[in-house]
Parts: sequence; C-alpha cells; structure tokens
Amino acid sequence: MIASDAQAGSAPAILVVDDSSTIRRSAEIFLSQAGYAVLLAEDGFEALSCVVDHEPALVFCDILMPRLDGYHTCSLIRNSERFSLLPIVLLSSRDGLFDRARGALAGANAYLTKPFAKDSLLRIVRDLLPQPVS
Repeated sequence: MIASDAQAGSAPAILVVDDSSTIRRSAEIFLSQAGYAVLLAEDGFEALSCVVDHEPALVFCDILMPRLDGYHTCSLIRNSERFSLLPIVLLSSRDGLFDRARGALAGANAYLTKPFAKDSLLRIVRDLLPQPVS
C-alpha cells in the first residue's frame, strides 16, 4: 500500500485498487490534483487491509485482479458492518450489461469503464462523497 502525500490528513482519502500500475498512477495523479489524499493497492487483499487500517472515504476497485478479484473484494467490504456504507466504484475494461449487473449485485455504488477520463473519475467522486474538497 502506498499513500500519496497530497494533503494527507486533511483531505478525504480515496483508495485505488488495481493490478495495473498505469491505472493506479493515472488515478493518483487525477485525484491528487483535485486535492484528495490517495491510497494505492495492487489487489483485493491489500485493499481489505488498507480499508481496515486507513478507513478511506471512497474505494475504486478493479474487477480483474489476481488473488482476490474486485467482485469479491466489494462483497467482503459490503458485508462488513463497519464498512457497509463505504462507497465503492468498480473499474473494468468491460462495459457489458452482465458486468454492470454483477457489480451491482456485489454492492458497488458505481461502475467506471477503463480507460477513464479525468472528468468522469472526478464526477463519480463528487457524486459519492458528501463533502467537496476545499
């Protein structure tokens, strides 16, 4: 797990979980520039540990990852009493109806198709987080 130092401690922390370093880095840049603190994880197991240790305000989670995929990661977070209301956005290069439906069944709040644009990423953050970054 890696944390960006962009206003760490004062800004809401957003966890980005993806086995692709390119996707993690892109999301980190976009979110840091918008004033958010960013936590990074490479797979679902790292994500679960990070959620417990750092209590992020929002999670972006890739679906296709080794060891523990995004659907199961989402379900495990959602089934935790402590984190059941944590907003989760699933990330995937697939944009089919089945993929979106399975994500909703796992408890995801939203679904974002990769590659994503800065505007679409930040729009979802604004929709899901109650307090904007000042």
